[in-house]
Amino acid sequence: MAVLAVQAIRRMRGGAQSQLMLGADGNLWVVKFRNNPQDVRVLANELLATKIAEAVGLSVPKTDVVDVSEWLVEHTPGMVMERDRGRTEVCASGLQFGSQYVGGLMPGQVVDYLPEAQMEELRNVREFAGMLAVDKWTGNCNGRQAVYEKKARERKYRAVFIDQGYCFNAGAWTFPDPPLRGVFARNMVYREVRGWESFEPWLTKVEEFSLTALGSFAERIPPEWYGGDVTEMEKLLEVMMKRRARVRELIVSFRDSSREPFPYWGKVKRVVVPGSFEVGVDAGKFVM
Repeated sequence: MAVLAVQAIRRMRGGAQSQLMLGADGNLWVVKFRNNPQDVRVLANELLATKIAEAVGLSVPKTDVVDVSEWLVEHTPGMVMERDRGRTEVCASGLQFGSQYVGGLMPGQVVDYLPEAQMEELRNVREFAGMLAVDKWTGNCNGRQAVYEKKARERKYRAVFIDQGYCFNAGAWTFPDPPLRGVFARNMVYREVRGWESFEPWLTKVEEFSLTALGSFAERIPPEWYGGDVTEMEKLLEVMMKRRARVRELIVSFRDSSREPFPYWGKVKRVVVPGSFEVGVDAGKFVM
């Protein structure tokens, strides 16, 4: 069953013109509407790609279908979409996409930017490599987006990966695969990548993802989110299954790009043992 929206709180930043809404379940939801300025398929992309990321063990918000009543839209003046030339259009009623607002009703601290020193101290900075594998598999044509959350008494933040709407190339459902798309803007989150082991366990989970699991996620998507043509969804899932074998190739394409995101890939850490531990003249210095 869908979550029933009971109150609109404010419009969120971003091209989809989402609304922050209170659900009857007591949670805050960031709701994207079918008539958003990007594409109706953005809703399907959000649900499918976020469920995939969650299934492989990455930090993403909980997602669900949110039911927005016509009465709520009519009685909330701020629930409108801004169009070009100053035109507006009321938000669509019915079934929309919702992701739980990071931090919820009693947030500790949630920010959308951290200075580099704090980024290096993220509790889950390794997950950026795992999210890269998912973004390459799903053909994310946007930059990788994240927000950062910590509880009231915690010192370090945790990254939560949001905004999967441009996976599958937004409304096109094609895979152009440019090397610098679907990646985070700052290389420092990839600094400790030293080889394929840095992408585990997420990469193996992507490569072993089953059609049954993909299909179960697709079944949760209202057909009106992708034009009602089930055949199109079936084709997308078929392509996704074939693309599992290309994820490493796509990561290598990013690795070898002008960004040079993985400076230590293939390099072994060298530790020079102090001279006091030298053994004999011929042994020299131990290099580990």
